Amino acid sequence: MTQISDAKKGILTEEMKHVANIEGVSEDFILRSVANGTIVIPSNINRDIEAAGIGAGLRTKVNATVGTSTDIVNFDEEVLKAQIAIDHGADCLMELSIGGDLDLIRRRVLDMSPLPVGSVPVYQAAIESIREHGSVIYMDEDDLFNAIEKQAKDGIDFMAVHSSINIETLTRLKRQGRVTGLVSRGGSFMSGWIVENEKENPLYSNFDYVLEIAKEHDVVLSLANGMRAGSIADSTDRAQIQELIILGELIDRSREAGVQCMIEGPGHIPINEIPTNVMIQKKMCSNAPFYMLGPIVCDVAPGYDHIVSAIGAASSAKAGADFICYVTPAEHLALPSPEDVKEGVIATRIGAYAGDLASGQIDGSQDLAMADARKRLDWEAQYECAMFPEVARAKRDERPPEEDDTCTMCGNYCAVKIVNEWLDQSDSDLIK
Repeated sequence: MTQISDAKKGILTEEMKHVANIEGVSEDFILRSVANGTIVIPSNINRDIEAAGIGAGLRTKVNATVGTSTDIVNFDEEVLKAQIAIDHGADCLMELSIGGDLDLIRRRVLDMSPLPVGSVPVYQAAIESIREHGSVIYMDEDDLFNAIEKQAKDGIDFMAVHSSINIETLTRLKRQGRVTGLVSRGGSFMSGWIVENEKENPLYSNFDYVLEIAKEHDVVLSLANGMRAGSIADSTDRAQIQELIILGELIDRSREAGVQCMIEGPGHIPINEIPTNVMIQKKMCSNAPFYMLGPIVCDVAPGYDHIVSAIGAASSAKAGADFICYVTPAEHLALPSPEDVKEGVIATRIGAYAGDLASGQIDGSQDLAMADARKRLDWEAQYECAMFPEVARAKRDERPPEEDDTCTMCGNYCAVKIVNEWLDQSDSDLIK
């Protein structure tokens, strides 16, 4: 049984109860939303984890990616990155290794993580084909399905599956042209395979087999956005929309089969196009949860793309996106370091929070408590209200003031202190 098939039968699972409790919503709301597919709960039957709900009516979730590259293979560091992401509030992880023993590193992350863990099975199938045969074009169709099944059995809770990269979407891309072409690694693997073999993508033509595996292990399918733009110049183009049409059809088939699904969204996109993208995705994909990659809202700030992405995350959450993949300062430049992972999670969490606050998903009570603590110059209360209290405390302690009730920004000329002393406590007849 899967979460969605149970929900359709009116069965409230322990995972649904947990999500209702931590989100502060009714169990009936979660039950109905899982049944109709607007909320998914990644929780493979082979793992015991802290379930997270992703979808409409819930707090926007943050995903952090870890994984080796072909240049840097350090399993201990990737596990450290995963722990740092967990410690700093990520809701989910994705293990995306392409270097070293892929089974070993995936299983290590699965073993240490109490959070849902995702993967991209085509990476393993393609890398193993390249190692054995010299090119991804020699990848056998069975290699794809074997990778999906192996990772599902290992306990992967959600997986990006590139079923929407097909002959039709590639034809649309070829006719249109792009500045940056394809930037999805999985999309490039599948595109090369389709073109060189002159065959349809097996993940599309045999999508029912993908569904069969996913259903057996209750894996959430994150239907991948292989046609996402790699620059704002290519955003919201015909190739992306063509793929979205295919994704909408795959969502319907997934729900009919009793498989939970969400849709991945564009990576580079200007702020003004974010609401339109969310609206089109929700409309065309029957309100499936929307997983935004970033998004990166300008192309000119490498080294600070975590800030660029935080702006995109805030705009996306405000527009109704449900799940945000973080971006680190190393984006476009290098494999992220542990410090990069920390900064990426923090930036994306702030962006998602700001978007939820603007949309009303968060009620603002924490911000109100912070405002009151600042009015009272109560520093301990301010730390308690802060998203990252240890950082706030360390920053103040780094440059301590002469008087405890101020900070070194204003010192004795603190506006709040002045107003507290002369305005709020005044009994002047002039100002009542």
